[in-house]
Amino acid sequence: MQSLPVHRSILAVDIERSTSPLRTNPIKEELRLLVYRLLGEAMAVAGIGSRHCDPFIDRGDGVLTLIHPVDQVPKTLLLNPLVPELTRLLIDYNLGLPIDERSRRGLRLRVVVHAGEIHCDRKGPFGEELDAAFRLLDAPKLKQCLQQAEGPLVLVVSEEIYQSIVRHRYDGICDDAFHPVVRVHVAGRRRQGWVHVPAESAVLTSAEEAVNGPRAAVAALRRLASGPSAA
Repeated sequence: MQSLPVHRSILAVDIERSTSPLRTNPIKEELRLLVYRLLGEAMAVAGIGSRHCDPFIDRGDGVLTLIHPVDQVPKTLLLNPLVPELTRLLIDYNLGLPIDERSRRGLRLRVVVHAGEIHCDRKGPFGEELDAAFRLLDAPKLKQCLQQAEGPLVLVVSEEIYQSIVRHRYDGICDDAFHPVVRVHVAGRRRQGWVHVPAESAVLTSAEEAVNGPRAAVAALRRLASGPSAA
């Protein structure tokens, strides 16, 4: 019997440099477990529990979370407070590492937030909206944004999330901090991704940066947004 579509908010994370030769298999295991723990802690701060979402879905070097469309979990919570809390947890973890271990055990993440209709069968979820989320998450320009960022996380949201949530400036969400950097193609349709680099308190030098992120990261985003289209 053919599966029917169900609506989900889509949150996925991916570890930077997961294939680095410095990352042995035991270290990969440490980081995988850490990602699950930190993501769970950030979701708890946002009031998102296991009753609100499907079980975490492993992606090898990342995690996929599908959140049910319930009144207790508006999409705004994914952008604030979940992403800021996840950023804070990553900063605390990385700063706690010995300097000589940061290249091996440092943890930086790419994050995507999207929403749409998905299908599920016995082997797991699938569908065009998941394809779109993963294309945004894996886009070369998003990886470049994280490479240039001083903080440990970059966020990309889909056009749908930007138009329905970000641009309305709900509490704690600043649309000026999102830039149309990423463009991907899925099923013959161009998908726009809006990128945000959360501010890292350790490198902030002004109140303006507290809203818009480190100056260098914002300048880099603007350069990327004005350049040629991404993959």
